[in-house]
Amino acid sequence: MKLSVIMPVYNREAYVGAALRSLLRQRDGADLDIIVIDDGSIDGSVEVVRSMMSEASCIRLFQQANMGVTKARNAGLRQLLPETGFVSFLDSDDISPAGRFKDDLALFETDPGLDLAYSLMTLADHLDDETLEPAADSHCVTVRGVHLSAGIFTRRLVDRIGDFDTDFSQAEDTDYLLRTFESGPNYVMPDTVGLYYRRHAGNMTKAPDIPRREFMRALHKSMKRRRADPSLCAIDKIFEVKDLADWRFM
Repeated sequence: MKLSVIMPVYNREAYVGAALRSLLRQRDGADLDIIVIDDGSIDGSVEVVRSMMSEASCIRLFQQANMGVTKARNAGLRQLLPETGFVSFLDSDDISPAGRFKDDLALFETDPGLDLAYSLMTLADHLDDETLEPAADSHCVTVRGVHLSAGIFTRRLVDRIGDFDTDFSQAEDTDYLLRTFESGPNYVMPDTVGLYYRRHAGNMTKAPDIPRREFMRALHKSMKRRRADPSLCAIDKIFEVKDLADWRFM
């Protein structure tokens, strides 16, 4: 069954090639469909993607004027194929660990009623773009964090959750995950590392004030939803971090 991976890109010429290679090396473990949404990049990101498309027909590139990551993710959802059975995400500056899809997709074969596999993520301040692994001298921490790329979602779950909330300029991914878990999916939390998250000076979460404000707003909206509808599920024991407000801003 086809796995579609949605990758928004905005001015990531330096990183998007490594991100795509980390997906392509997993073609033996998944029937991949890579949906790249270029959100109006003004650097060489598009040229890097196009250069890889010539050797990998599973990469599909779509371009739009710059509208922000939330609308770019929604544009990716619009491009899911009829045969897409699973959906995942990878940001264009991160790395998908080798074997990550093969390991977690096997869980869905064991349990056809499974909606979501939600893995661990490793945050690293230095990823080696040749080996596509954290560098030997990198500072790393592995957590059950809040990141879309840690998840493999069934198509039926994605269709049920709907779009990313365009009311968010950031933390749209947090809001999406909170809505997902609130909906009561049948999920597992394997010990697979599903993402190498690259810490660098250009991370959106390093911008002053906005990331924390948006993150807290996502948490607040979740709380309001659950108060208004007691049938929604609690999210208290999903994430292995003591303070959700701080981990994104390491």
